[in-house]
Amino acid sequence: MLDNPEAVFEALRENNGRPYGLQRTVTAEELVEAAEALEKTDILATALLELMSAYEFTGEHRKAPVVFARLLKLWDTEPGAFSEWEAHQVFWRFKWVTTSLLQVPEVPLATIEGWIERMRGRYADAGHDMQPVAAMRYHVASHTGTGVADAYDLWATRPRCELSDCKACEVRQFAWHAVRAGDDATALEHWRPVLSGDEGCSDEPQTSQARALLPLLRTGRTDEARSHHLTGYRRVRGNTGMQDEIGMHLEFCALSRNEGRGLEVLAENRPLFEATGAPLSRLGFLTGVEVLLARIVGDGHEDTAVAGPPGRVWTAGALLAHVRAEGDRLGAAFDARNGTTGVGDVRRARLAQPPLLDEPLPLGLRTALPKAAAPAPSGTTPATAAGAPSVPEDFSELVREARRLTVVGHPGGTRLWRRVAERLDEGSATHDDRLGPQDLLLAELAEHRAYELSQEDHEDESAAELERSGELYDALGKPWHALALRAHAFARLTIGREGTPRETSAGAADPAVRRPDAAEIRATVDKTLRLAEDLKVTAPLTEGAPEEEAAGSGADTAAQRVQEYLVTLHACALAAHQATPEEDEDPEPESESDSVLEWAKGIGGTLRAEAERLSVPHQVAAARLFTADLAARREDLATAETEMRAALAELTAGERPWRAARVRARLAQILLARQEPAEAAELLHQAVADAVRYDDTDFPLAPTYTLLAHAASHMRDVTGAVRHFSEAADRYDRQGASREAVDVRLQLADVLARGGRQADAVAVLESVLSGLPEVRGDGAAGDDGRLTAHVRLTLARGLRELEEYLPAAEEFLRVADAVATWQEDREIHTMVAAEAATALLLADRRDAARTAYQRAVDAHAQAPNASFVVQMMCEFARLTVRAREAEGLDEALEHLTRADAVRAAVPQDDECFVPWYQSGAVHYRRARVLSEVERFPEALAEGEAAVAAYEEGGADGEVPRAEAVRITALIEGTGLGRYDDAIIRLSSAIDRCRAADLAEAARILDALRQDFRNRAS
Repeated sequence: MLDNPEAVFEALRENNGRPYGLQRTVTAEELVEAAEALEKTDILATALLELMSAYEFTGEHRKAPVVFARLLKLWDTEPGAFSEWEAHQVFWRFKWVTTSLLQVPEVPLATIEGWIERMRGRYADAGHDMQPVAAMRYHVASHTGTGVADAYDLWATRPRCELSDCKACEVRQFAWHAVRAGDDATALEHWRPVLSGDEGCSDEPQTSQARALLPLLRTGRTDEARSHHLTGYRRVRGNTGMQDEIGMHLEFCALSRNEGRGLEVLAENRPLFEATGAPLSRLGFLTGVEVLLARIVGDGHEDTAVAGPPGRVWTAGALLAHVRAEGDRLGAAFDARNGTTGVGDVRRARLAQPPLLDEPLPLGLRTALPKAAAPAPSGTTPATAAGAPSVPEDFSELVREARRLTVVGHPGGTRLWRRVAERLDEGSATHDDRLGPQDLLLAELAEHRAYELSQEDHEDESAAELERSGELYDALGKPWHALALRAHAFARLTIGREGTPRETSAGAADPAVRRPDAAEIRATVDKTLRLAEDLKVTAPLTEGAPEEEAAGSGADTAAQRVQEYLVTLHACALAAHQATPEEDEDPEPESESDSVLEWAKGIGGTLRAEAERLSVPHQVAAARLFTADLAARREDLATAETEMRAALAELTAGERPWRAARVRARLAQILLARQEPAEAAELLHQAVADAVRYDDTDFPLAPTYTLLAHAASHMRDVTGAVRHFSEAADRYDRQGASREAVDVRLQLADVLARGGRQADAVAVLESVLSGLPEVRGDGAAGDDGRLTAHVRLTLARGLRELEEYLPAAEEFLRVADAVATWQEDREIHTMVAAEAATALLLADRRDAARTAYQRAVDAHAQAPNASFVVQMMCEFARLTVRAREAEGLDEALEHLTRADAVRAAVPQDDECFVPWYQSGAVHYRRARVLSEVERFPEALAEGEAAVAAYEEGGADGEVPRAEAVRITALIEGTGLGRYDDAIIRLSSAIDRCRAADLAEAARILDALRQDFRNRAS
């Protein structure tokens, strides 16, 4: 009931705590009506200020000047009804009125200029400086495009005053002036304190982050652009008062070639199409939408479904026409009002911008929209890269070139064989007898299809194609080639063995078919080796002519025999390799395992010996790689590294550099495991470059970028790690490898959080979560359920770190509800309920926090998780006494008594509970709670108990012990005035910290000691 002043004031205080939006605005309007009914000028003034704020920050600029006119009338008639803060706001909000009037094209320019003159008079009468008036005149000049330089000088050269815009907003305006003048470098230098976080306000940094996106792209600072899009967009998302900035994020998505992300941003901001209270900001939003849609339509996706104004289904083409018409109308209205072309010129310049990057900027975000094939990782396309083969138009020449490249193992042959198949399928080519029998070409195409299926991890279908190819070669009188293919087919079937069902290309398992076990592999390999004896040749393979001969269509040549013989040995070595048990498998008896291992090593040794005898370096390298992998499995990384380096040398000697990219990537993995990230990164960069150079379209770029990210992370290069993880996730998306993309993004979020970029991490996690299924509540966790719960929990903790306590609590509660019925790992429910309770209390939702607190206590009784429950109780004690001071002491101490009871009940064999740490935490918190209410002697005793408890932790307890000493010394010195005793305590702790190499802790304690010495003297 709003029938008395106290009730209205309380409602105003409550509304002031709400986020800006429809509910706050409607309530503010109701409170003005209630204040008018009371006929109390002071209450009405407060209510009008609240309503004007609601309009200002939700983009209702048509209404704000009307409210201010009422406010100014009150000020003129009864200034004594205004508090000191409210009186200041009257003069401050003159500026709001100017910018609101500029937003509305129906307001004549003369009216706006008259208002600024009125502002000048009011400021002069009140003795205020004129810098804010000069700022308003600059805004008008910048808007109309006339007299900009003079207006800027008159404003920027004046000193700041009490009524100047806050420093962060002024920085933005200086920077934006430089952007409009075409000087991105100067703009970014202006923006530095805001974008770095040194300056900020309610509008900043999110407003500047949006405006700096394109200058950052234009100056090549793409990593910063990515980060500011991630963090800045989260702050403006769905905010009707930030239409212009959302339009800039849409424009950024279009010009960084992230159109899919742009459409998602558009969908999340669909209500903005109905926000008409700020026409100039609306024009900015519509122009950003138009930039995005023009890119999409220009790429041929006119019929793509997009989010537009509610009430109908929109395609990209239809929405483009709609926003273009309204944008043109609004731009023309402003120019007509202003008598210039300034607004239209800015709009036309934005619409004329081409994309600022040659390739999409990886943002690290998931998009639900399909993506085009992944681009090459450099500006050079495979077709024009040095070392990449051209694609002949003549069909006979195309086949001959594909055969030649296959013989030498050049990866570019893959693209040529694909083109051969396409030409035959589309009927644009026919078989030429000069290419040999038609079945030969069919056999080669089947062999190529087998390779592609294998690259897609469809090993069964690959093996079937190899068998088919082998049959064709048998019929052609090429039994040795058929033997090599059958050996290779069998090796494919051994991948992922141990009796698991084979999986089809559609992902369905065939339970009737089992992969061969170790004994079957051994028998088949030994049989194949006996058959291969008949294939053995004595002459080595020489470079040049024999390979050319092998590429022909005639009878078997010596070169072909060598190739097929070694391919057969290679396939046998691969199958034998698959038969060896992994280190973490439950092996058969040790002697049998050793026997299989020695047998596999022997076959690898045979491959190496024969390849060396026949002078085929790439097969020597392959044999060494088998040896390296077996060594790595058994954690003999030194041997693995030696063999890999030798394999690289063999490939270099064989003059087949295109084979080295994969070896470099595998060697980099070994080096990362050996904590040598710098060389690993160098190898990985070279591997990527070689893959592009030699047109290796099947090179695993996504995993390689993931390894690069790990290498960068090991070198503490957060920016590099973020860049490479983002690239990897983007490539996994394009491959349709969603689970791998999720895993990479979780690693990306972890790197961002550990690098102090928590807001970026949260943006990534929100993106990941949008593509995951909800956790089932049927009692079974399941892999998907665990993953979703993990992401939500990580997101909740990230939001808590950002002090977004209510969204954090909501996420914690979602996880708690989802995991409550899990039959295994039930202590997770206890943990999450405890974290939810703390987040709710931090969000000042006290009733809900008490309910969640009890939920955690009840869950702990069923599935103990003492560490998190004790932590929750300590946090409740801290926040209770802080909120209510002495009145909350008894409740706070009761929480700590409960924490002691939880600690005491923990079994001694609970490995997840650290008694000394939890004991120290409770004593530490009790010391701080007691000191808050100035019960210093009791607080001192608790502080000393905390120090003693942490001391039991040895080296692990040194950091919390130092903090406990700091609090104890503060109580002793500041609270009890015993500075000398506190100095002695601190001196001992400083020496201890230095001995433990805790320089920062020693510095903090030393600063406190010096402060006490100054006080004592």
